[in-house]
Amino acid sequence: MLSSKTIKEEAQKLGFFSCGMTSARPVSEDYATNFRAWLDRGCHADMQYLENHFDKRMDPTLLAPGTRSIVCVAMNYRPERVAQGIAWYAQGKDYHDVVKERLVRLMDAIGAHGRCFVDTAPVPERYWAWQCGIGWMGRNTQLVIPHIGSAFFLGELFIEEDIDTYDTPMDNHCGTCQRCIEACPTGALQGNSGLDARRCLSYLTIENRGDIPSWAQPLMDDTFYGCDRCLKACPHLHSAPTSEDCFAASEELLGMTDADWADLSEERYRTLFKGSAVKRAKYAGLTRNIQATKNKFRAE
Repeated sequence: MLSSKTIKEEAQKLGFFSCGMTSARPVSEDYATNFRAWLDRGCHADMQYLENHFDKRMDPTLLAPGTRSIVCVAMNYRPERVAQGIAWYAQGKDYHDVVKERLVRLMDAIGAHGRCFVDTAPVPERYWAWQCGIGWMGRNTQLVIPHIGSAFFLGELFIEEDIDTYDTPMDNHCGTCQRCIEACPTGALQGNSGLDARRCLSYLTIENRGDIPSWAQPLMDDTFYGCDRCLKACPHLHSAPTSEDCFAASEELLGMTDADWADLSEERYRTLFKGSAVKRAKYAGLTRNIQATKNKFRAE
């Protein structure tokens, strides 16, 4: 049996500011029902991967047979200096690589056996982070940590060992606050109905492979990769800038001007975003987005 105290100490040494754990079991019936209803309404847009492996998504012991415990961690990504147009989470290196490497080291440090996940498998990350007592699933549909907000990456260990003490879910502290909903320029946040990705600027500028809808272009402002408006509106956002240098924007990226973005070549794109999550949108997608911000007034 593993020690929860040791796991949390080792997680902190590796740069995770929060760590919690819970026993492996199927998700609650309410969560499974609500997730299925969300899919049925088409709120996941064309992200078909969210429909895949539904049973494994709802039961960690099916996804990783032998799993007895789940350990969730959070790593701060709030930047001190921000390159224009790009969401906070993508200012520096790709979080998949950074967090995954730390999770592997955590697994080794605590002598556990199992699998590591960083947003790359059918794992309901925010649900398990809530069950592990790290935060609650906020009205912005992100995990919220009191006095921290939502500017952090999540990662999970699905391990085969029991842990001596498990954490308990955190109560929801959103109360009657509607700031994230009011801050969303497209009405993508729909209260108890969750997020409609079809109207979300983050989806439209990252996952979407079609054109940016004409109705969305005037609402993009000068942001062409992602959108942090609901995150920034949260009254719990009080986290200090991250101490992880790998999540900081490069001087070249910080120095990009409107003219530089307008003339962005594929070669410079590759240089700017080598090892970056921005490559998710590909060169064609990013230049499509940049052009859409220039068209915003024409589209009104």
